[in-house]
Amino acid sequence: MGQELIKTELNVINNKIGIMRVGNIDYISLTDLARYKDKERTDYIIQNWMRSMNSLLFLGTWEYLNNENFNSIEFDGFKKESGTNAFVMTPKKWIKATNAIGIISRQGRYNSGTFAHPDIAFEFASWLSPEFKLYLIKEFERLKHNEAYQYKVEWNATRLLSKVNYVVHTDAIKDYIIPTLTEQQIRFVYAEEADVLNVALFGMTAKEWRDANPELAKKGNIRDYTDLLHLVILNNLQNTNAELIENNIPQSERLVRLNNSARRQMKILQNNKNIHELEKLQEQVNKEKYLLD
Repeated sequence: MGQELIKTELNVINNKIGIMRVGNIDYISLTDLARYKDKERTDYIIQNWMRSMNSLLFLGTWEYLNNENFNSIEFDGFKKESGTNAFVMTPKKWIKATNAIGIISRQGRYNSGTFAHPDIAFEFASWLSPEFKLYLIKEFERLKHNEAYQYKVEWNATRLLSKVNYVVHTDAIKDYIIPTLTEQQIRFVYAEEADVLNVALFGMTAKEWRDANPELAKKGNIRDYTDLLHLVILNNLQNTNAELIENNIPQSERLVRLNNSARRQMKILQNNKNIHELEKLQEQVNKEKYLLD
């Protein structure tokens, strides 16, 4: 996983448990949890848990519910093998064979080991000790309400957005995929400044979008249904437009300038890794909101 990571630790019954934030999810170190049982043979503890039928079914069901790319065919093969003395399961084997996302196996000098989504980590902790699981949940919930940690998370997202905007000001102009304005669009006088931005970025006014998408318009507007990349560009265009208005630039000229800026930014940012990281954060936030609704 290529995201920049936020790390912290929990203290659970005098055991340090690593937390690694990936996207918008706090993955918990199974390696550290296993030390509660056996400080020297953490890999063996994890593998022993994963090879049991109950654990395998839990992992597979979790992936079914949360991972559209889960390889169910490989999972079915593992189910047939589980329970035999020869069956062996490791985190790396599980991830590689099934495209699993609930468990992460990392190597390196820092933060090496096996990490898992909280749902999976809590299940593992329960297998180790029901008491240990309850203390883990308590400390994990405390982390969620820790203002310093939440500030760190918000700062990371803001930093990614700052990186994105920095790229806009430093990369060269290449090809464009934002709509090119027609002469009629340039000459038209827009009553709302919001529509100046809409036409510059989307090639249509809010009303034109509503007329073209009557069903979607019942639940939101053109900006509600756009992607994160366009929203980042829109934010930049709003700042640019404010400066142009302050300098008394006519609306028609501002529209042309904003459209040129939008096309330039789109080319620069469409393959930017920081945008992709922000999109992953947005996906996780949207998923959590959907589950809560």
